[in-house]
Amino acid sequence: MPRSARFSGRVASCAGVAESGDFVRPTKDGVYVKLRVSPGAKNTEVKGLYGEEALKLSVAAPPTDGKANAEIERYLSSLFGVARSGVAVVKGASSRDKLVLVRGTEVGTVREGLVP
Repeated sequence: MPRSARFSGRVASCAGVAESGDFVRPTKDGVYVKLRVSPGAKNTEVKGLYGEEALKLSVAAPPTDGKANAEIERYLSSLFGVARSGVAVVKGASSRDKLVLVRGTEVGTVREGLVP
């Protein structure tokens, strides 16, 4: 996919999002989602795949005082239709590379939230 490709709205409509499963992993409590985050963007939105093992997410919040992490949790909870308390950044709180746990959902539901 060309670097200039842009995706907006709910998701990235690239072919690899639906077929690649490396960025989404089931767990007994829900689903882990690997993210590569770019804070300070104009809008919070999924931009597509970052390599084959993470989703690229632009976040409309600064990377200070946990504001970007809170925005990630808010956005993903609305995207996947789960309670805000059901989404948590479990690894990489101060890094661009994050692992997020979405509780009470399945891999199929997460993929549906990412594909238009």
